[in-house]
Amino acid sequence: MTANASAPCPPPPSPSPSPLAGATSEGIHDLRTAQSSSEANPFGSGTNGSAFRFAPFPQENSSWSLQRLQDYMTMVQAQYKVHEGAFVKKVKDQLMIAREHPTETFGIVVAAGLVLMRGPRRFLLRNTFGRLVSEQDRSAKAELCLKEISQSVEKLKKDSKHMLLKSSWGEQDLQRGDAKIRAAGREIQRLAKSIYKIESEAMDLMDGLRALPGRTALQLRAEVASMASDLKNQRRELNERIMKISELGIRV
Repeated sequence: MTANASAPCPPPPSPSPSPLAGATSEGIHDLRTAQSSSEANPFGSGTNGSAFRFAPFPQENSSWSLQRLQDYMTMVQAQYKVHEGAFVKKVKDQLMIAREHPTETFGIVVAAGLVLMRGPRRFLLRNTFGRLVSEQDRSAKAELCLKEISQSVEKLKKDSKHMLLKSSWGEQDLQRGDAKIRAAGREIQRLAKSIYKIESEAMDLMDGLRALPGRTALQLRAEVASMASDLKNQRRELNERIMKISELGIRV
């Protein structure tokens, strides 16, 4: 019992590190490392995709956009002032030139007025741009006109040939009709002569019947007189027909 009491007591075992505490300390170390790298390069990414990328806060984003907008507006105002100065200088130079050359300026103003007016503008366009038509277009129009003219000529040739043929037929018919009319006129003339001869014989017979007394001779003389009157009327009609044939230019 005394021996055991006098022997030294072994030291208590040292506590082993907890795995959860080690993981926590390592995570805190990694988080601090990533935060320091993100502060050094907030928009970049580490090699091999090991670094983290953090988005800026809304306040930082709005202030950054406002700063860019102000810079852009300043640049636009500067460019506007530059162009405005150039335009004003150009206008002043043109006014000075117009003041030094009034005749040319008046001519330019008149020409511009003519161009802006509707009637003179059409006249100028018709007499300038209309004459600038290419030779190819003119030749094409000329070929088209020539084709139309040749077609018209061919049609006129056919029509004239047909009309000449019809006129030749008409001339032949006219010649045949002329011959027929001439022959009919001669027949009418012979018939008129025969009627005149019979009429003369009837007049002689009437003269002979006047010498005979009696009612029979009187009746015969009346019949001969009526016959002679009919023959005279027929001869008059035939003579009128012969006159009409002569008026047509046909000699009987």
